[in-house]
Amino acid sequence: MRILMVTDLYPPVLGGMERHVQRLSRELVARGHDVTVATFAIPGSPAEETDEGVTIHRIRGLVQSLGKVHGDSRRPFAPPFPDPKATFALRKLLRSNTWDVVHCHNWLIHSLLPVRALSNAAFVFTLHDYGLACVKKTLFLDDAPCAGPAFSKCLTCAIGTYGAVRGLPTALGNRVMQGSLRLGVDLFLPVSQSVADGTGLAARRLPFRVIPNFISDDLLSDAPTADSHFSQLPDREFVLFVGGLDRTKGLDVLLRAYAELQDAPPLVIIGASRPGGPGSLPPLPPNAIVLRDWPEAAVQGAWRRSVMGIVPSVWAEPCPTVVLEAMAAGRAVVGSRIGGIPELIVDGETGALVPAGDVCALRRSIQDLLERPDLRQRMGQAARARVVHFTSQAVVPEVERTYRQLRETRCLAA
Repeated sequence: MRILMVTDLYPPVLGGMERHVQRLSRELVARGHDVTVATFAIPGSPAEETDEGVTIHRIRGLVQSLGKVHGDSRRPFAPPFPDPKATFALRKLLRSNTWDVVHCHNWLIHSLLPVRALSNAAFVFTLHDYGLACVKKTLFLDDAPCAGPAFSKCLTCAIGTYGAVRGLPTALGNRVMQGSLRLGVDLFLPVSQSVADGTGLAARRLPFRVIPNFISDDLLSDAPTADSHFSQLPDREFVLFVGGLDRTKGLDVLLRAYAELQDAPPLVIIGASRPGGPGSLPPLPPNAIVLRDWPEAAVQGAWRRSVMGIVPSVWAEPCPTVVLEAMAAGRAVVGSRIGGIPELIVDGETGALVPAGDVCALRRSIQDLLERPDLRQRMGQAARARVVHFTSQAVVPEVERTYRQLRETRCLAA
């Protein structure tokens, strides 16, 4: 099949969505498909390049030329409404080939919808977050989960998040473009049932199929690894947190819980500082260390050296790959009972689930697993057995079946 991936961002930009799109694109190429990625240009990257057989076209949008209004040039902002310059570039690309499938990710789809009629391809839209219903894409308002969209509330939230110049058109665009999405998308692919529910797909009678994030098959390899980063790790057992260094990841909750543990091993925090994120972390308790911006392979090696993982998010994480990476390393995970996390962790079997933001419950679960190494081992083995359902070997064929079914439906309707 000829597949056009349309995504706001792509590596070397780092993030869960970016890694997912890259992994999916490479896997599809390995399975014999012709994959082209259309994404925003970033400083230092060529307009066209090839990534393990994936052809990448980097385009520019009008919003990017607006300087400070646009935001960080390393993470280009795709508005939830058509960007004329991006639409022109996507139109040219759409007409350059006879595509079988156009697979969209995030808000760049809005710049493609005005020229959607130029192609008879099946259009699918993976929902990596809650952007279909939420201007912040997180369903998180005033440091707490949001009860759901309401225009006046969303408008205030957008202005508070992006400023008046970006916030007002963002809120208006996200609302106005709902009709175009309904008409232009053949199938929505939320990465979890949590995303499907949070964006109201069933209530709005929008066609969807849940297809989760996945990890590469080689993460299940037991081959020993060596990396210079490992010298920064403690020389004894440690508890591991991997994620963004911001409040939504529940890092402050974890630090408070860890400070109350008895005879705890070191806490290792591997994270990335994000543009616009907090300038400093909360005070670290003794035996806690922060390691920044590690490569993916080194992180996986750290998981294998840890005794357990902690995912204490306070927002409804859609489908956190970090949980799958810990499971692939055979580690029990203590996670928040929120968002897509309970769809990955089986409470009492592969790890433990606690109420989001509950310091006492988090401390009790961590302490319990630290004191019961046999239980940790059983949970880690169960986690490793379960994670095979979230590997490329399991998930990518489901994506391919979805593509074929949609193409057959469109051919019959033509």
